Amino acid sequence: MKHTISVLVENESGVLTRISGLFARRGFNIESLSVGPTEQEHISRITMVVPGDNHTIEQLTKQLYKLINVRKVQDITNIPNVSRELMLLKVKVTDQTRPEILDIAKVFNARVVDFSAVAVMVEVTGEPDKILALEHLLVKFGIIEIAKTGKIALVRSGVDSKNIIKYIS
Repeated sequence: MKHTISVLVENESGVLTRISGLFARRGFNIESLSVGPTEQEHISRITMVVPGDNHTIEQLTKQLYKLINVRKVQDITNIPNVSRELMLLKVKVTDQTRPEILDIAKVFNARVVDFSAVAVMVEVTGEPDKILALEHLLVKFGIIEIAKTGKIALVRSGVDSKNIIKYIS
């Protein structure tokens, strides 16, 4: 099962290296990784998608708390949350395929960000499943390049605090 882990860290040199090293030493692959500043100065949020069973993820969570500069760790997989990814996708076009490609992009609320006689580049933001669905529909036209961000997620407002794993002050 894939788990979404949200980690709040202090903005200090080497914190991401220590976290990724922890996963590497234990033989875990990070399938998706996104890092960015939060509303708190000097604090960043790292969102990771990691495969593993509940017991393994619980052990990783405990190990993360032992690292310097880690403030809060949550496995938000089963907590109501809003998650998004961003994808830029460049696809081959011809005069015949252009209308169909643009129609598909429109259905997914994708924005055309570059356009030429031989290719069109679209930008789409949304749930990871939505991103994947658009990609699958455009494969038949010939995908030239793809760039994706990692998953980002926040727990929904009003979620019972009992669901939140741990806090470190």
